[in-house]
Amino acid sequence: MVSREDLLRLARETAQRAHCPYSHFRVGTALVAGGTIYTGVNVEISSYGLTLCAERSALAAAVSNGAGPITQVAVACIDVPPEAGIAERTPCGACRQWLADLAPDAVIYIDGVEQDFSVGDLLPYAFGL
Repeated sequence: MVSREDLLRLARETAQRAHCPYSHFRVGTALVAGGTIYTGVNVEISSYGLTLCAERSALAAAVSNGAGPITQVAVACIDVPPEAGIAERTPCGACRQWLADLAPDAVIYIDGVEQDFSVGDLLPYAFGL
């Protein structure tokens, strides 16, 4: 198990590589899957609706590499103001659904928030088949 602070530090470092020429809002995600760490950043393109969030980027990397169960996820929005609340730091709805499908038992760490979250905390009554 990777420590909460180590995983959040890696998410903050990863966010430095985000491609966000429109929002200038850098986000990084670091997650542990099958004992291996995977990272992702937000990648914005001019057709903004097709932007890839950092959480989905990291989840896709883990799945693409055939990783085992995802047990920890750390998300860091390094450009959020220090006084920002939880709602300004947590994953978007689409990313919450990805987490529900691909990391249902993961512990989720949000940079700047002391509380640890479960998928159920972030997306109660998630859609499922």
